[in-house]
Amino acid sequence: MRFADSPARLLGFAAPVLAAVFLLLLSTACAKEHEGTLDRIRRTKVLTVGTDATYPPFDSVDPATGAVIGYDIDIARGLARSLGAEARFQVVPFDGIIAGLKTGKYEMVASAMTITPERAQQVAFTHPYALAGQAVAVRSDETRIAGAADLAGLRIGCQLGTTGEMEAKKISGAKVVSFDAIGAAFRDLENRNLDAVIADIPTAGLFAHDHPTIRLAGEPITREEFGFAVRLADADLVKALDGALESLRASGKMQK
Repeated sequence: MRFADSPARLLGFAAPVLAAVFLLLLSTACAKEHEGTLDRIRRTKVLTVGTDATYPPFDSVDPATGAVIGYDIDIARGLARSLGAEARFQVVPFDGIIAGLKTGKYEMVASAMTITPERAQQVAFTHPYALAGQAVAVRSDETRIAGAADLAGLRIGCQLGTTGEMEAKKISGAKVVSFDAIGAAFRDLENRNLDAVIADIPTAGLFAHDHPTIRLAGEPITREEFGFAVRLADADLVKALDGALESLRASGKMQK
């Protein structure tokens, strides 16, 4: 019959096509497996960002909308746009935020993170985008504490995993109480369960501004710089983010 051998003939014609399709799929899979983080962000058009979201004015949750807001959040969105992507935020506790970055839960950390030599051994930082330092906050009626030198032996609140906690632990005889969120420390201060709180100057200043029962005491303890963090292997992403930061700064958008 005329078409008796057609299945074999069709298979003969199809085999090269199927092989080509298989090779194309294999090469695409291999390309995705070996693509860098920056290339993946540009391909998917998504920059995943880890943030603590408990540290106003840098990162917090708007109680009215549930949206993540703050200075760091605004800049992170601007950085994502510069990469042709959208920023999507994952809220995680600060003390585990570096671990989450290293295991690939997100590609960048935007959470008022101070650049320190110890952290720089675990993550790569962008150029600094903000200057800060640690401040001492006390109740407005506190008469014993004029600054950090008066904190020896007292109860000091701070946020877990922060440089504020590091500084508090250096104070002789102090009872350091660490909280998952800095707001809880300030509430305990108002309720007289703490003698002082150590936090970044902008954050401590904001709480003092919004709560007349709290004031700042003395001079800043430290001078610090904040940076966005990525994995150590993502040098190309750091370079792209640094360029985007400079563009945001030059345009006046960071100041705004």
